[in-house]
Amino acid sequence: MKAPKEKILYIPCIYRNTPIDQSDYLATVDMDENSPTFCKVISRLEVPNLNDEVHHTGWNACSSCFHDPTKKRNLFIMPGLISSRLYAVDVYTDPKKPRIEKIVEPVEIFHSTGLANPHTVHCIPGGKIMISTIGDPEGNAKGGFLILDSQTFELEGQWEAPGNNTEFGYDFWYQPRHNVMISTGWGAPKKLIKGFNPDDVAAGFYGRSLYVWDWEKHQLIQEMDLGPDGMIPLEIRFLHDPSATEGFVGCALSSTVFRFYKTQRGDWAADKVISIPSKKVEGWALPQMPGLITDILLSMDDRFLYFSNWLHGDIRQYDISDTKNPKLVGQIFLGGSICEGDDVKVVEDTELKIQPKPLYVGGKRVEGGPQMLQLSLDGKRLYVTTSLYSGWDKQFYPKMLTSGSFLLRIDVDTEKGGLTLNDKVYVDFGNEPKGPVLAHEIRYPGGDCTSDIWI
Repeated sequence: MKAPKEKILYIPCIYRNTPIDQSDYLATVDMDENSPTFCKVISRLEVPNLNDEVHHTGWNACSSCFHDPTKKRNLFIMPGLISSRLYAVDVYTDPKKPRIEKIVEPVEIFHSTGLANPHTVHCIPGGKIMISTIGDPEGNAKGGFLILDSQTFELEGQWEAPGNNTEFGYDFWYQPRHNVMISTGWGAPKKLIKGFNPDDVAAGFYGRSLYVWDWEKHQLIQEMDLGPDGMIPLEIRFLHDPSATEGFVGCALSSTVFRFYKTQRGDWAADKVISIPSKKVEGWALPQMPGLITDILLSMDDRFLYFSNWLHGDIRQYDISDTKNPKLVGQIFLGGSICEGDDVKVVEDTELKIQPKPLYVGGKRVEGGPQMLQLSLDGKRLYVTTSLYSGWDKQFYPKMLTSGSFLLRIDVDTEKGGLTLNDKVYVDFGNEPKGPVLAHEIRYPGGDCTSDIWI
């Protein structure tokens, strides 16, 4: 938390599902307030293939390797969610001008592991990179994990023991002191690739469980079915404290947050601690609009929890000093689907008396809603982008595909809580050289609140 202020952001930018037939790229954004290029994209590393959908990213080394002086955070890992291709990017030689170091092609992953659609990247002890997957090469749901060497980026195979794949896959977090890893599940790639259909939920194509693993044996030891209040659990966060036996997970469709924890019996349990009520609406795809909690993170000191309601359009900040009873201390609306004057009319709302106003930044309306979050290490600046996944962007925020997404910065009150938009700090990705693009996850060269794990 005492690290220097972030001066560079790395953000993957996606053209898939937009009108522009171009490759995805990694944008390097200058966040040095003393620089003449402050808030500008200063480099764009294009990948050599189309339709990768570079989605989540990570590192070849993080704080779990702190004890090993030979390890360095020199490779930035970019999986293609749709293509199943993996890119290792050198950000060490020149942090302001990344370059591709190595590519692992989909056919190698398919043949070696039978897995596909890589998602979350974590460095793990022992000089390895671990990447979760959500499907198989045929587009069926299948949770698994790839293992690669952290320096050579050679694919070594699967992490999970034979016969231990889960029905669904998505995110994961591990705590070696307690010999545990917990993973989540999104849905079947062949269904979500086309957009969201509520009938697919009823048909069992989306997840609602947390999967508990024996970290040393690589075996699945427990499945926690969260029930109808835990539909589509996505981002999972243990507390950063490596001795902690609890954390939180955001369930997108149910718009709930569950606290998971180790019981006195030694197994694991989960309780719903936050629930965002749906809004009764007219002029939308369904009569009830969920908040759709799509990203969640914890401050580095484990004091605050943040999440984004992508459809309702707000970010919320909770004090989690009492982890069993999170307390709402900050909220801000940044676009979304219920803005005043739009086609959607809210007819019943248990939280708001009036619909929020549309957000304009730099004289331009922000399309979409707040989605990916990244907090500064000192907890005072919260960065947010507005794109979720190109297939769902196209379905729920079609105007964003032609106007581009935004990077915004929220200033955080770390004493009492509170969120304020800094309208002087932003990047409009509608102004990119090859046309409007969908910017997604945010990372810093020195590590961040969602990639680093301590052991």
